[in-house]
Amino acid sequence: MKTISDHMLDIVQNSVRAKATLIEIIVVEDNVSDFYAIHFNDNACGMSKDTLGQATNPFFTSRTTRKVGLGLSLLKYNALASNGSFSIDSEIGKGTRVKAVFQLSHLDRPPAGDTWNSLYLIMMSNHDSRVVYRHQTPEGTFKLDSAELKQMLGGVSLQQAEIKKAVIELIKNNLEDIKASK
Repeated sequence: MKTISDHMLDIVQNSVRAKATLIEIIVVEDNVSDFYAIHFNDNACGMSKDTLGQATNPFFTSRTTRKVGLGLSLLKYNALASNGSFSIDSEIGKGTRVKAVFQLSHLDRPPAGDTWNSLYLIMMSNHDSRVVYRHQTPEGTFKLDSAELKQMLGGVSLQQAEIKKAVIELIKNNLEDIKASK
């Protein structure tokens, strides 16, 4: 995975496969303290202690369609390679919490990527899950809630070209306003 937004897509898909109805993505970055942290919280089925212990092993997956599970292991690798940290906590029936912290200025920190496109895809494709995204920098906070967005649209599909353009522009402009990292 080349960007943090690639990781975001992957981790959210894990939550969706685990039947989450609420997925929170929280980004906190601070150029003074030199960190970029991304938190993923869901209310999905959670993992047993045994599964949790294997979750970042690239040769372990709970899927039956393939024999490797690279998403969490690559996120952990990228966080640690950029002088950061990684943690995962999960409980059966209560969900999972993943946190990756990157040194913001580190040469090996993956770029944020096209967060606006990733968020749009996440909001558009996850009908059964409420997705809440919050991004905080010293310049301010941007929050987008899929339930509020769908309510505001009043049943108009996110797939319509005009809506897609407006949502992506909304995300992009708000991230630029708070001077989110690229």
